[in-house]
This record gives sequence, C-alpha cells and structure tokens, in this order.
Amino acid sequence: MRGPVTVRQIQDLDKTAIERYGIPSIVLMENAGRAVAEEVKKSLRGKENPAVCIVCGTGNNAGDGFVAARHLASAGIRTKVFLVGKARQLKHDAAVNYRILEKMKCPVKNAASRPAWALPEIARADVVVDAIFGVGLNRAVMDPFRSVIETISREAKYVVAVDIPSGLDGTSGEIYGVCVKADKTVTFSFPKKGFFTGRGPRQTGKVVVVDIGIPAQVIRKVLGNR
Repeated sequence: MRGPVTVRQIQDLDKTAIERYGIPSIVLMENAGRAVAEEVKKSLRGKENPAVCIVCGTGNNAGDGFVAARHLASAGIRTKVFLVGKARQLKHDAAVNYRILEKMKCPVKNAASRPAWALPEIARADVVVDAIFGVGLNRAVMDPFRSVIETISREAKYVVAVDIPSGLDGTSGEIYGVCVKADKTVTFSFPKKGFFTGRGPRQTGKVVVVDIGIPAQVIRKVLGNR
C-alpha cells in the first residue's frame, strides 16, 4: 500500500492533475466511481439478486456515487440512490452524472426532506455505499446529514465508503460529531493519514486504494519520490 497523505496533499495532487496537466476532473470522477462499483461487486459475491443502496450528499463525493450507481445498474444490479439535499445544489461534474442517471430512469430519491424513505432501503440493502462527504469536510455534521449517517451506521448490513467514511477528518482521524462506520473504504490514489490515527482505524474497515488515473509525473511533482 502506498504511504498515507494529508488532505491538503491529496487536494494538491488532484488540482495539479486537473489544472496543470489538463486531465478533466470528470475523467477522474468516472475512474473513481467505476472503481467503487467494482469493489461493491466484490462485496456482493455469493449474493443472489443483490440490492445496493447509494446515499449521496451534494459535493463531488456524490458524483463518484452517481457514477458507481450507473455502472452497478448497467450490470443489472438492483441499485437505489438517495440524495441528502436538493438536486439544484449539485454542481459541475456531480450535476452531469446526476442528469445521466435521470436519463437512464434510475430514480434518485430525496433523503433530506423525508429521511424515513431511506430507512427501509438502507436496512434491506446487501451493500450501502456512503457517498455523502469526501475529504473536504471541515465542519461539524448537522442534520439532515447527521441522522442519515447515524441510520447507516446503525442499520446497514455492510457499508462501502467512497474515498473516506463521511464525518472523518482525513488528516487527524478525528470525527466531526458523527461518522459512518464502514466495512470497506475505497480510497483514491493514496490512503489518508486519518485512516491510521485518532478514530480513523475504527471507522474505515478494510482500506482499498485504487488508481484513478493520476500520472506518476504529477505524483512526483506534488509529493516527491514515494
């Protein structure tokens, strides 16, 4: 496994790849979401007619979740998506991938105004995908996000976190009031330092590091030889 990085380092890595090397951010999102879908499929092995529930926030982490939903649905896996927030809050790449799901007739239900809708789906699903918050979170988690995260941690049979369990600080390993307890964390490019310190080890479960297409030249430029 590659050595862990701070939140600032991973953000600089992504920014350099996008702004200085011209890699479209939506390409990185596509690679990330597809990798999550593949890891979810591994977690579903041996399940007959499995069901997946993907819970999304309104940032880029949600976009990764939408991509994963598209790949899982296209593979014939029963996939339901819940949005904790309003669709109009989605921006840029996340909004693009949301609209693709709409055109695929893959319904995205709002779990903010009526979170009780999501409760039975979270409890029944073979895998729940946490795509609520990414590494950019730096504030206390408030409702409706708080209650949804508590529901996932309490009710889900098996949780796959997208990049980082929602509510965890990726550098310090502390939690912002409440945090998803994942069985598997599919993290992008490098593990985060917060996975191995503070509360991190109790929240991440198995850590799987996936390559989302950032060139080695970018890694060396930002992080040096690792």
